[in-house]
Amino acid sequence: MRRPALVALGLGALACAWLMPWQALLGGGFSAHMTMHMSVVAVAAPLLALGLSGSTFDPVLRAPRLFSPLPASVVELLVVWGWHAPALHHAARHSTAVLLLEQGSFLASGLLVWLAAFGGTASGRADRGGAGVVALLLTSMHMTLLGALLALPPRVLYQHPGHAGAWLSPLADQHLGGAIMLVIGGVAYLSGGLFLMLELLGRARSRAEGELPPKALAARPQRGER
Repeated sequence: MRRPALVALGLGALACAWLMPWQALLGGGFSAHMTMHMSVVAVAAPLLALGLSGSTFDPVLRAPRLFSPLPASVVELLVVWGWHAPALHHAARHSTAVLLLEQGSFLASGLLVWLAAFGGTASGRADRGGAGVVALLLTSMHMTLLGALLALPPRVLYQHPGHAGAWLSPLADQHLGGAIMLVIGGVAYLSGGLFLMLELLGRARSRAEGELPPKALAARPQRGER
């Protein structure tokens, strides 16, 4: 898929994340928040990063040292876990300014991780590819862990406004939100890490075949030969 199409899909995902009436659709404030969060970091951010990668708008080309994968994954961990601390989470639910800060930091940290893994030149991606795989897998793990911690507790951790008319109880709403994070966040970052790993293995294989002398290549059995 071409870069402009990926960028358009990413912007469309952002529009859906921030404009759709998720609370009315899902029946709870926390599950609506989590759907919005995952749409930003696990759908819009990777699409935008892949669309920008290698283009003139790719920030990794201009400042590659700012996009080291492992520090980027730590930044996203701190952002995600910090905003799910009850005090900050409560503030974002009751203040438009804090909500904008929360959503902006989600988008920025998500783009940071995905661009660190997939942005820059092909040679640069190859050099930091292993770190990119580790960063995406670590992010998948902490998303899964936080989702499980939200989906399993027997008591409500957050109070959301507007729950009186919701068809989900506050506890069921929290459990649904945790499950959304566990499934969407965990699977998206895991898939990104596995895709990058396969790309690295393919490059390594091509490089190894290119280093073989012509006689060795001719002696290798072709596909379909026994």
